[in-house]
Amino acid sequence: MSGPRICDYGDSTYRTDFWEGRGREYEDAVERLALRRLLKEPGKRLLEIGAGFGRLASEYSMYEQVTLLDYSLEQLQFARQRYGDDAYIYVAADAYQMPFCIAAFDGATMIRVIHHFVDVPAVLAQVNRVVAGGGQFILEFANKRNLKAMLRHALGRNDWDPYAPEAVEFVELNFNFHPKGMIQQTAAAGFNLRGQIPVSWLRLGALKRSLPTGLLVALDRFFQRSALLYSPSIFLDLRRGGRRSLAAADSDAPLAFLRCPRTGSALQRQVDCLVSQDGLRWGIKSGVYDFRQPL
Repeated sequence: MSGPRICDYGDSTYRTDFWEGRGREYEDAVERLALRRLLKEPGKRLLEIGAGFGRLASEYSMYEQVTLLDYSLEQLQFARQRYGDDAYIYVAADAYQMPFCIAAFDGATMIRVIHHFVDVPAVLAQVNRVVAGGGQFILEFANKRNLKAMLRHALGRNDWDPYAPEAVEFVELNFNFHPKGMIQQTAAAGFNLRGQIPVSWLRLGALKRSLPTGLLVALDRFFQRSALLYSPSIFLDLRRGGRRSLAAADSDAPLAFLRCPRTGSALQRQVDCLVSQDGLRWGIKSGVYDFRQPL
């Protein structure tokens, strides 16, 4: 089956080369600040789309069960080593074909992920399908209309216009979005905007080298209260339209909300795989449910 291009971190060193010990404590801290401001209501099931190695998974304790979805099996296996199985489920899958029933979750997040998708409407349609009516969806996106890009544009040093509404692919499978364009796309997908938080205002190497992280975080906390959407990162607080209607998955069958991504049929657990009613078999690898390709 062919489809949109997929960004696969696979067995890359994304965790160690990009996050751990790489001077991004500030970015991590201010993103957690934004999440904590937005995630206040307890819920039953939350889906994190593009969870990677589980960097933010500890922020979801107000939910009874958290499903971490990513295309990378290796990143999820690391997350499972860190968090275990008590409150977490690990799913390797294509976000264009999520293996869940309709209205499976009453909450979802997508942080530092949507900039890797060629077909944003298709992904948002999937999120709309698996989030229950009234459910919360927190979406972070890379903002093309940020102060640095605006300055470079004024000096004639940008190859693209930060004020144009369309997304720009500045390197392969890395897109920046205009706030108005992203808000329009989420509205078209059936989500209502409840709030927005501009984040990572001070994401400059010179500032991070010269100022303490705590001071940078405190300043960012202040700027997050503004309505100025000129930061490199923006968090949207969205609600799915419709009345609250979380799927009634049996609490004694925690995997009842999983579905075959090809056919949508229910799944039965066997020793080392899940089998759909149509006979497709999906692997279970080191505790991760692998829906990328059938066995």
